[in-house]
Amino acid sequence: MASSSASRQDVFRTHVEPEIEVLLRVGQTLTGSWADGEDLVQETLIRAWTAIDRFDGAHPRAWLLTILRNAHLNSLRRQRPDLTDDTASFDRARPAFGATAPPGPEQTVIDRALDEDLERAVARLDEKFRTVLLLIDVDLLTYTEAAELLGIPVGTVMSRLSRARDRVRLQLRATGALPTTATTGRTGSLAQRKR
Repeated sequence: MASSSASRQDVFRTHVEPEIEVLLRVGQTLTGSWADGEDLVQETLIRAWTAIDRFDGAHPRAWLLTILRNAHLNSLRRQRPDLTDDTASFDRARPAFGATAPPGPEQTVIDRALDEDLERAVARLDEKFRTVLLLIDVDLLTYTEAAELLGIPVGTVMSRLSRARDRVRLQLRATGALPTTATTGRTGSLAQRKR
């Protein structure tokens, strides 16, 4: 019994713990809230722990993202109206284990100032385009991982990503944040722009 528990811990430590940071980013993207993303990841980790004996060790990220997607869909079915008035309290939430500490106030101000136009352009996107854009460009999932997470074909992911980037580019040009005569054609991913 003790060796079985140690084996579960080894498998969890080897295959699950390295993916926690990705799960947290994806959880935040799916829920739109750091606190809700943490709750989603916590539920995912509990489910992973209980099912670790059936995990074959292949493709742990895909396995965990599938669990996360199912947990998210279940949470949406149970969702009730949010009665919290103080949404600022979500920014003060403590990170879950495995996550890096949230950025300090100075970095937050710098990030917001640099990306204000970009954030507004992304916020204006339809949710289905915004989610794909954030999963690929911010959370750095592969097309296949995003497709499996969202339950849509890879081609749809690529199409939505292309449309999302085009719409963001058009909005940035309209606001003057991006030159209208840019000949490069592509603005690059959000992750590249943030660097």
